[in-house]
Amino acid sequence: MDVQGEVVAFLSTPAAYGLPPGSAIERIDTHISIVWLARERVYKLKRAVTFDYVDFSTVELRRAACEAEVRLNRRTAPRLYLGVLAVTHEADGSLALGGRGQPLDWLVEMVRFDQGALFDRLAERDALDIGLMDGIADAIARLHATAEPRTDHGGRNGIAWVVEGNARAFTEQLAAGPEREIANRVTAGARGAIARHATLLDARRAQGLVRSCHGDLHLRNICLLDGTPTLFDGVEFNEKISCIDVLYDLSFLLMDLWRRELRAHASAVFNRYLTQTGDLGGLPLLPLFLSCRASVRAKTSAAGSRVQPPGPRLRELQTATREYLMLADGLLRPSPPRLIAIGGFSGSGKSTLARELAPQVGAPPGALILRSDLIRKQQLGVAPLTRLGPEAYGRDVTERVYGTIVDRARDILSKGQAVIADAVYSSPADRDAITAAAREAGVPFLGIWLEAAPAIMAKRISERRADASDATPFVLDLQLRSGGGPGDWALVDASLDRAYVLERAQRLL
Repeated sequence: MDVQGEVVAFLSTPAAYGLPPGSAIERIDTHISIVWLARERVYKLKRAVTFDYVDFSTVELRRAACEAEVRLNRRTAPRLYLGVLAVTHEADGSLALGGRGQPLDWLVEMVRFDQGALFDRLAERDALDIGLMDGIADAIARLHATAEPRTDHGGRNGIAWVVEGNARAFTEQLAAGPEREIANRVTAGARGAIARHATLLDARRAQGLVRSCHGDLHLRNICLLDGTPTLFDGVEFNEKISCIDVLYDLSFLLMDLWRRELRAHASAVFNRYLTQTGDLGGLPLLPLFLSCRASVRAKTSAAGSRVQPPGPRLRELQTATREYLMLADGLLRPSPPRLIAIGGFSGSGKSTLARELAPQVGAPPGALILRSDLIRKQQLGVAPLTRLGPEAYGRDVTERVYGTIVDRARDILSKGQAVIADAVYSSPADRDAITAAAREAGVPFLGIWLEAAPAIMAKRISERRADASDATPFVLDLQLRSGGGPGDWALVDASLDRAYVLERAQRLL
């Protein structure tokens, strides 16, 4: 028996973990690792394999990979990653975990958690709370903010490596026919996008936006740990996969959510991340990045289907290959941008409607929301939930807020993404300015004015919790006294339930 085979046989026995015979041990196999779940611990062994993207052929390389995995993943999940543990050959000829003998191989030791808390499992049960999306986006933004910049990776050459690797795999794995035709179209489209955006790709690398990222940021690698969304199992074995543009890192999660029809979730992550980072410069790259992520999934699904015996799993992988290819193709041909402005007095439901419309507007993962309440807090340098006094709502501050919305809307529209502007817009001058922004950008414009009974708006304001708005019933009263109205914008009765308001807005679109 080869040495690693002996180690695998040992780790597959309850005795390895000090358990009595017959005790349950769960084993999970992938093409590059084997994972054992025993009691409250997880032990991960790197397989002695070599592929074009990974080399675990020697004990020394596997130990280095284990150490790198622990180091990199402790950035986001320090409680999960306990360290590196040796499987040793003892003097009496037995094997032991962390013994005193000669190390035969190395493991990553982790804390075991409920597998039902994995975000892909939650999504499959329709139990992935959209309220968790802010926490995910914040965790990703923190990782990207502190990750090491890597100017030796990424840029035009980095994403071309991904596209060409996908292209080779499609040629090898897909038979001639409709799927091969789609794959060829995706490859040609991705190459064209790289050529168009080569300068931007390299500029972002020079700006430090290619960093030592997670690299495999999909739902299966996020879990709910003590109520907190936690990123884990980032890529340690190939820097070409992990040292990437931060927006390409984010794109894996956005694509995964979009493909699962969790489009409101994808929109929530997208908006929160860009609100936290302000990284609007990479928006023209988003169709390419999202498509590349879907293509990678198509490639891995096709590879899996080639070694799968006939049965349900084979059919599942074949379906996934086809669906990912179609998604990759569609993502390279996004819907054109447009500008929607939603006005109305405080409590009329502007922000709720903006969130519900965003996933349905423009290119995936939907429109970027420019909310006056958040922009005001940003400009004054305070956290979104910090309460501001009346001085923060003077004419000068308010003019800057509305001017910023117009400027950002122009910028975002020019980069191909749709915009929803969420502000009171009781002033004709403010309505004219945002309308002009759409006209100058050459995109369709829709202005919506939400109108509700004062008592209903006041009740909604009183019931708000953890919201960026500083409005109170007193502020609403001042707005009503000051007047203002829809002008030539479409009027929607927002006194009725959310479903009616959303349907009315969709009809206007």
